[in-house]
Amino acid sequence: MKIYSTYSVKIKHYNHIFKDTVSVYRKAVDFLINVCLDEWDNIFEIKGNLLQQQYVERCVHTTKDNPTPIYDFDTKFYKMPSYMRRGAINEAIGKVLSYKSNLANWKENPIGNRPSTPKAGYVFPSMYRTVMYNQIEDYVAQVKVYIHNTWDWITIDLRKSDMNYIYRRCKNRKQCAPTLQKRGKEWFLDFPFEENIKLTDTSIYEQTILAVDLGINTAATISVMRPDGTILGRHFCKLPKEIDSLTHSINRIKKAQQHGNYKTPRLWARTKGINHDISVKTANYIMDIAVLYNADIIVFEYLDKNCKVRGSKKQKLKMWRSQEVQSMVTKKAHRLGMRISRVCAWGTSKLAYDGSGRVLRGKDGDFNTYELCKFQNGKIYNCDLSASYNIGARYFIRETLKSLNESSRLRIEAKVPQCSKRSTCTFSTLVNLNAELMSLAG
Repeated sequence: MKIYSTYSVKIKHYNHIFKDTVSVYRKAVDFLINVCLDEWDNIFEIKGNLLQQQYVERCVHTTKDNPTPIYDFDTKFYKMPSYMRRGAINEAIGKVLSYKSNLANWKENPIGNRPSTPKAGYVFPSMYRTVMYNQIEDYVAQVKVYIHNTWDWITIDLRKSDMNYIYRRCKNRKQCAPTLQKRGKEWFLDFPFEENIKLTDTSIYEQTILAVDLGINTAATISVMRPDGTILGRHFCKLPKEIDSLTHSINRIKKAQQHGNYKTPRLWARTKGINHDISVKTANYIMDIAVLYNADIIVFEYLDKNCKVRGSKKQKLKMWRSQEVQSMVTKKAHRLGMRISRVCAWGTSKLAYDGSGRVLRGKDGDFNTYELCKFQNGKIYNCDLSASYNIGARYFIRETLKSLNESSRLRIEAKVPQCSKRSTCTFSTLVNLNAELMSLAG
């Protein structure tokens, strides 16, 4: 698979010289959006992005073979570099395509406001090599910008630490055309990199997986499992210092709101920063364990957080950055050739891993914490650890049944009926499944 990553390099000494370039580019995109809206019936019939771009370019650009285009683009945007013009055309086609798609969906189900006409918005131009960007030295480059009412080259200095990072870490990756970006009052060149990664293709019967249960109190509970149910390791990522700091920061916001100060951007910025730090440390911990055991797959729960949250713990759930942790782990794992999988999250914590039924947590089990639970048979166990067993078991059950032919699968489901309903599978189901597979093989 292909992985894309972007690294920003700060441009030194310049603050305002790029404003006109970005302004001209955005005006060109707005002009081309109107062209695409007028010509959309013809553009939509053309198959292929390159052919669509060529059609729009013939409508706006004067050449020897096309002396009288339909739209007067060249007069309004005199001597715009050809690659920047084509980049603006592609940007306009993409925005109009998205608008038409949203409009069609709205007409089928008219809920909410009608989609608004697309605008250029905060787009930035790509600095294509040789025509827009040239690397002169290791830390010096030339870019073509709109200056003094014309397009001309200027020399820029790039921050040494940023370029050294690229030379050291990205030398084996394919470098694509950089994009001019503004963040705050400073300007950057964002360098995209492309790399081809071959993901692991280990058989299901030989895989080692990390079953990860993401939690609020315990950041991550990890069980390293084999297909036969063997547990190679159990690991807990607890960040008490960070959790206390987050709680203290939230309490400061509450106190400010109690005194009528509802706009607290600095306090919220600090809170979000602490929360992001928790996500980063959790993702790094998971990847360290994955590398330690040379795991093939990292298995998460499929956590849908789009529903409305109710109850006394709703603020903790809203602040829970489970999606961000999964996203960071996915990017890191793919770079190392590991795969990511997700299983049904229903009942992984409610059902005991030994198949004894629902567990008792908190006050129901006479505990002061939700970390512990009591099984129906009286056994006391760590609830998150039990959930991680169930997560790994559901992955192996699903993949094992998929690898069997129809007759074998039906025979297994007749012997182990719990396999047929994935939302109630537990670790004990995997043990029973492996026992039946052994009997069939014998």
